[in-house]
Amino acid sequence: MYKVVIGLEVHVQLLTKSKIFCGCSVELGGEPNIHTCPICLGMPGVQPVLNRHVVELAIRSALALNCKIQKRCRFARKNYFYPDLPKGYQITQYSQPLSVDGFIKLDSGKKIRLKRLHLEEETGKSIHTEESTLIDFNRAGIPLIEIVTEPDISSVEEAASYLIKLKQILRYIEVSNCDMEKGTFRCEPNISIKKDGKPGVRTEIKNLNSFKAVERALSYEIERQKKILKSNGKIVQQTLLWDEKKEATFPMRTKEEEEEYRYFPEPDLLPVTVSKKWIEEIKQSIPELPDEKKSRFIKEYRIPEYDARILTSDRNLSSYYEECAKYVKDKKLVSNWIMTELLAQLKEKNLPIEEFTIKPKDLAELLNLLLQDKISGSMAKSVFTEMAESNKPAIRIVKEKGLFQIKDATEIEKTIDKVLVLNEDAVSKYKAGKTKVFGFLVGQVMKEMKGKANPKVVNELLKKKL
Repeated sequence: MYKVVIGLEVHVQLLTKSKIFCGCSVELGGEPNIHTCPICLGMPGVQPVLNRHVVELAIRSALALNCKIQKRCRFARKNYFYPDLPKGYQITQYSQPLSVDGFIKLDSGKKIRLKRLHLEEETGKSIHTEESTLIDFNRAGIPLIEIVTEPDISSVEEAASYLIKLKQILRYIEVSNCDMEKGTFRCEPNISIKKDGKPGVRTEIKNLNSFKAVERALSYEIERQKKILKSNGKIVQQTLLWDEKKEATFPMRTKEEEEEYRYFPEPDLLPVTVSKKWIEEIKQSIPELPDEKKSRFIKEYRIPEYDARILTSDRNLSSYYEECAKYVKDKKLVSNWIMTELLAQLKEKNLPIEEFTIKPKDLAELLNLLLQDKISGSMAKSVFTEMAESNKPAIRIVKEKGLFQIKDATEIEKTIDKVLVLNEDAVSKYKAGKTKVFGFLVGQVMKEMKGKANPKVVNELLKKKL
């Protein structure tokens, strides 16, 4: 009997303008080594100065993730040699982290416990060529939080759900953009397999920067370990890298134990005291979180749980819905349009919601025209597409194109009479009991009237005629 045991370590770059211990810019890209100074280059005799905003963002994150904030935390030196680590050690937190004992509740209801959330600095970047290895220190000293779970995750699907939820929360509270492609949200899973209840040997996969990579790497590593166990082989405790092209893990180094890093308190930085007043001030600034907002949407707007989950998946999307819903009586109609037409437009144009040209009040105007039976559903979709392209308001497009819906019974009746004469076979089938042809006849009437006829009136009059 095999049981999968997964713990996740996630490194998140915080949204600051300067680095954690100096005033250098955290801007990504640009020429190598331009955002550096003697402090982040680890020059002899320099002293780090802690960025207060970094601590505030870390506390904000810890509170949103249900963690206990320690009254006193301090930094430590994690000693190891690596070319892109200029000092020969990394400043992080070890025995006295900023916060401990948090949790994230998945949509399934399962709680994933968080062991700790602590602060640390980013390392530089190694650039390997055929002839040599080059070092870019622009990233060195960028502020990170590391969020470490307990080994509570038991499947690839749970790991993905946890990461999606974590990313959602951190983006909601605006502590990080969590851009996996740019490396501001990176995951390092630890995996072991329990066989017949006996603990397994843990391996770690380094620096996975997409949800797809996490899922594929975990799936591969789980199967690799199971095959070894089934053949009575021995799993080696090691750090692995994921090869996306080969879709396989391969060894990077034997996995270190904590004592190998020779942690000791950072002598150049004082311990940080976090007061209750400071915590309370930060707590007051935290916005409504996704789960709270989802529950409120269901209760306040009377929309299904599925709709509420989609609409609250992104903070800006939820704000768009609420603003639009102010002006439209039918709240479910608003959610339908946002989840289908609007999200399809965003996907097609590869745009974030905040850059979408149709503002909430403009969409509300269109939906009210639909609710007032001034335009049909198909017309509304056509108008919406043009609104996105031309940036014109809905009423102007409807007037310019003469799209107002025809409700005049006399005019519709004349068209129905014409359609019935042209489609005698369909009429005969209907009278013989094949009522499915009714939809065909409705379609012919709508076609004759170029989609402008009111569908409800067409249906009522057609039934009477037949």
